[in-house]
Amino acid sequence: IPHHDQVSHDELTYRIAFASVRGMGIDLATKLLEVVGSERAFFEMNERELRALTGGRSRIYSDFYRRQQLERAKAEVEFIAGHNIGAHYYTSPTFPTRLREADDAPIMLYSSGHCDLNAAHMVSIVGTRHATPYGVNFCMRLLQDLSAALPQGLVVVSGLAYGIDIAAHRAALRCHVPTVAVLPRGLNRIYPAQHRTDAVNIVRDGGAIVTDYLSTDEVHKGNFLARNRIIAALSDCTVVVESAASGGALVTASLAASYNREVLALPGRVSDEFSTGCNRLLRTNRAAVITSADDLLRTMNWDIKAQQPKQLQVFPTLTPEEQAVVDALRAGGDMHINDIASALQQPVYRVMSTLVELDCKGIVSAMPGSRYAMAIR
Repeated sequence: IPHHDQVSHDELTYRIAFASVRGMGIDLATKLLEVVGSERAFFEMNERELRALTGGRSRIYSDFYRRQQLERAKAEVEFIAGHNIGAHYYTSPTFPTRLREADDAPIMLYSSGHCDLNAAHMVSIVGTRHATPYGVNFCMRLLQDLSAALPQGLVVVSGLAYGIDIAAHRAALRCHVPTVAVLPRGLNRIYPAQHRTDAVNIVRDGGAIVTDYLSTDEVHKGNFLARNRIIAALSDCTVVVESAASGGALVTASLAASYNREVLALPGRVSDEFSTGCNRLLRTNRAAVITSADDLLRTMNWDIKAQQPKQLQVFPTLTPEEQAVVDALRAGGDMHINDIASALQQPVYRVMSTLVELDCKGIVSAMPGSRYAMAIR
């Protein structure tokens, strides 16, 4: 795809500022632009005009907040120009078509590298940070066989993290398959720093490093879960190679299913800690079995012809207590455990037990300060 949207310097600044508004997604962006007319108008109107036009009371309409985003965007345009970064806006043909289908997708994606993010066969491979030789060897074998079966149009997506992620990227590089690393931070710094050489190799060999974060954004714990939605949405299917009973890979699998993508999981011995999550995905029919490239090709019908993947259920069946907590978090967003208990009129110890179970299922995420939020947005 082209490396950059073909727009003016000013237009790019307004797009970046608009995309960095808190809570901005495709739905909100579309509705706002229908009302105000353009990204430029959103920033040039005064606060009173904007509130009157939208009927909104959020702080995102304040003059101070919008000026702040515009200043950050101006700095980002300079960073982009100085580092050969691609900026892909959701209305542009350079924006990945699969990502646009996800209702919680960002409206701007930044990239380093020239990989085709709309390739014919996009496969995400995720798993535990504590990869075993079993998982690492499977990544290598899977990529060797997939690259032979799909010599063109195959791209591997992962998160550049320790463990299975980096094993998948390295296996792709060894097999001369373009690979995309999705970062939980801006492109000013590779995370983790120990994988900087891998990142250089990824870009050099036809892959890309991508993110929806600005170079000035602070890194928060929530970034890691948020980037999983991009890993899941960029791809036709997600392969979970190894996972403990809870973890980011299971969140990515649930997100992939919510986007109507196929999920596949590598089975392991029941005694292996880092096969617990995969085995549970299989046992609860939330993933198809993968033991070889042939399994993936058959599941995706890629050895015959590409078809729309079947929808998998995003959540397992929830108990009434679990559903009540999920409903509270959906209504209240990021909440302290005491506030959840108060909202449900239940003792804290009982709510804590439910939260632990939901965390293990990858449905909620524990945050610093005894706060919890939905892991799947």
